[in-house]
Amino acid sequence: MEDPREAAKTEHLLQDILAIAVCAVLAGAESFDDIALYGRYKLDWLSQFLALANGIPSYDTFRRVFMLIDASAFETCFLSWTRSVFKGPKNDNISHIAIDGKTMRRSFDRRKEQSPLHVVSAFSTGSGLTLAQRVIPAKSGEASVLPELLKGLDLNGCLISLDALHCQKTTAEAIRSEGADYLIALKGNQKTIHREVVKYFDANVFKQSAKLKAIYDAFDETHGRSVRRRVFVCADLAAFKALNNWPDVNQVFAVETISSVNNPHGGKPRKISADIRYFITSSTIDALTISAAIRNHWAIENSLHWVLDVGFREDDCRVRDRNAAANLSVLRKIAINLVKSDKSQKGSIKGRRKAAAWNNDYMQNLIGL
Repeated sequence: MEDPREAAKTEHLLQDILAIAVCAVLAGAESFDDIALYGRYKLDWLSQFLALANGIPSYDTFRRVFMLIDASAFETCFLSWTRSVFKGPKNDNISHIAIDGKTMRRSFDRRKEQSPLHVVSAFSTGSGLTLAQRVIPAKSGEASVLPELLKGLDLNGCLISLDALHCQKTTAEAIRSEGADYLIALKGNQKTIHREVVKYFDANVFKQSAKLKAIYDAFDETHGRSVRRRVFVCADLAAFKALNNWPDVNQVFAVETISSVNNPHGGKPRKISADIRYFITSSTIDALTISAAIRNHWAIENSLHWVLDVGFREDDCRVRDRNAAANLSVLRKIAINLVKSDKSQKGSIKGRRKAAAWNNDYMQNLIGL
C-alpha cells in the first residue's frame, strides 16, 4: 500500500502508524485520541520493534493519515493479509461464507448531507473470521460492490449465503463465475419467483392433504422460548418457470419457524408466532447441510456485527470522514481476527483485549512477534 503523504513532510513511517493503531485497537482504543494515548504509554515497548525516530505520532497525525489512506487499497491489503495468515476450516465438506452489510450509524454528517457509512463484509462461519470488506459508495446499494468483494477470495467450492437484497441474477452469475455456489433468501423483491415458490409450498407442504415431508424437524427450548423448525426442499425445478433463466438453480427451500414464549407460571404460552422463509441455491450438496447453512448465516450478525457494536462500540464512533471511518472499520476487523485466531488463552473477546492491553507479552503473541 502506497504512503499517501508527501515524503519530504513525513516524520513518522507509515508502518509505524499502522502498527501502533492495530495494537491500540486490540487494547481497546476507540478513537484517534485513544490510539495516540496508547502509543505514549507504550513507547518503551513499541520502541523494541518500531523505528519511532520522532517518537509517537500525535492525535492529529493519526487522524490525517487515516483520512488520506485510500480505503479500497487498505481493504485490499486486509484481504491479502487474511488470505496469507488464516486458513479457514471447511465444515461438512463445504466452506460457508456469509455476506451481509452493516451501517456505522453515527458516521453521518448533516452539515455535509452525508449519510452513514455502510460496509459489506464476507465472513467465514467455520472460522469466525472476516475475510474481506468493501465500503458501499454513497447513493449505491450492496449489490454494486459485491463483484469487487468476491474478487481475490478463494471461492472455489464454497457456499455463499446472502439475504434477499441480493436475490438478483447478476449476483448469482457473479458467484457462479468464481466457482462457488449461492444460497440466497427469496422475498417479495422477486415477485414472480416468490409467488410461484409460495404457491408450490402452500399446496405441497402447508395444506392438510400435503404429502411433502420435512427433511429437518426439531424443537429447541432456550431462554424461556420454545422453537420448532421445519425445513422442506424441492429439487424439481420444473415447478418454478420463473427460475428457468436463473444460473444453475438446483434446490428451493422453505423454512418454517414456530416460536412460543413460555408462561413461567405454567399453562398456555404467552405468545406464539410463525414465520416461513424461502431460499434458492445452486448447490447440489445434501439438503441437511444446506439447512444448517441457512441457520449459520446469522453467525455474521451474532459473531461479527454484534461484537463490533457491543465490544468495539462501532455505532458510537463519531468519525465522520468516510475514508477514516472505513479504515477504522478495517482496523477493528483485523483486531477481531487476531483475537479469534489466538488459541493460547481462553476467555471472551473483551477479556482477551484487556489482557493484551495489560500484558505486553500477550500482545506480542497476538500480533505474531
